[in-house]
Amino acid sequence: MNDTEPVLPARTAIVLFNLGGPDGADSIKPFRVNLFSDPAIIRAPIFIRFWLARLIAASAQSKAEEGYAMMGGKSPLLELTQRQADALEASLPGSKCFIAMRYWHPFAGEVAQAVKAWAPERILLLPLYPQFSTTTTGSSLADWHDAAAKTGLVVPTTTLCCWYDDPAFAAAIAGLVMRTLATARAELPAGTPIRLLFSAHGLPESIIKAGDPYQEEVEACTEAVMDVITRALGERVDYQVCFQSRATPQQWIEPSTEQAIEKAAHDGTAVVVIPIAFVSEHIETLVELDVEYREVAEKLHLPGYYRAPAPNDDPAFIAALAGIARRAIVHGDGLCSHRGGRSCTVRNSDCPWARYRALVPA
Repeated sequence: MNDTEPVLPARTAIVLFNLGGPDGADSIKPFRVNLFSDPAIIRAPIFIRFWLARLIAASAQSKAEEGYAMMGGKSPLLELTQRQADALEASLPGSKCFIAMRYWHPFAGEVAQAVKAWAPERILLLPLYPQFSTTTTGSSLADWHDAAAKTGLVVPTTTLCCWYDDPAFAAAIAGLVMRTLATARAELPAGTPIRLLFSAHGLPESIIKAGDPYQEEVEACTEAVMDVITRALGERVDYQVCFQSRATPQQWIEPSTEQAIEKAAHDGTAVVVIPIAFVSEHIETLVELDVEYREVAEKLHLPGYYRAPAPNDDPAFIAALAGIARRAIVHGDGLCSHRGGRSCTVRNSDCPWARYRALVPA
C-alpha cells in the first residue's frame, strides 16, 4: 500500500460472496437443487421453478458426480476462497474477512450471525464476481440483505457492485495470460498462430435482453486485459470472447466456448483459454475447461490447447482486490462500483444502479 491509498476504518468486516460448491458426494444434489431453485436463475413462478429445479438437477446429476469425482469428490472453491480471504485480510489492517456462499455452506444466514458477533464498525460487501449479473452478485446481495435483516445486523454498509475493468485487476489477469502465452509459444512450433479465448459463464439471451449488464461487462473486462497485454508485448494478439456452461434448453449468449474452439480448428490456430469471469478454480475450470473442452480441441486437432489459471490468491490479484476494497470504503454508505458511480451503460436496466437511484435520488 502506498501513502495515497485510503485506510480502512478499524473493525471493518469484509464479506466475500461466491457461488459455493458441494463439500462431499452427499451435498452434490442439494447444492444443485439450491442453484436451480434461485429465482434469479430460473425465472419462473415458484410452483413451476420447484419442479424445474429438480428436473434440471437430476438431468445432469451423473455428469456432475463424475466431474466432482475428478476433483476428489468435492469442490475446492471454499478452500480457495478462504486463502483469498486470509491474504486479503493480511493486506488490510483492521479488517476481518467473512465468506458467504450462495448455494452451499457457509450460507448468508450463518455468516450474518458471525459478523454481528464480531461487532464491526463498518461492513464492506465485496462480491468475488468481477462483472455484475443479477444471477450472481444480484442474487447474493439480495440473499445477504434478507439474512442481515433477520439477524438484526444494522451497521453502516458499503456495497460494491462490480470491478470488471479495474486497472490493477486487469494487469493481474494480463500477467497470468502472458505467462501462459509465453509457455505456448515456447512449446509450439515457431510461427504457430495462437488465439486467446476469454471464456465466461454464459447466460440465457432473455436475461441479457431484460437489461442484465453481464455480457457488456465481460467484454469490457476483456478489452481492459487486452490493452495491458498489447502494451506489454508491443503487438496485437488474436482474441475472442466466448461463453461456457450452458445449463438450460433456452437460447444462450454466443459464441459458446465450444463454437470458439471449432472456429479455431477451422482457422488452424492454437488457443489459450482464459477463465475471465472466475477468480477461483472450480468445476467449470478444472473439469469443463481442462478436461471436456481439451477433449474437444484434441478431436478437432488444434495445434495446441492451453489454459491460463484463475487468479486464486495470486499476489497481484490480492493487491488489486485490496485496492478496490480501500477505494470502495471511501464512498461511505450505499452502493458503489470500482469507479465510484455507475460504470455500465444506461441501457442496462437491471444494473443495480437503476434500482438504487430510484430509492436514493441524486
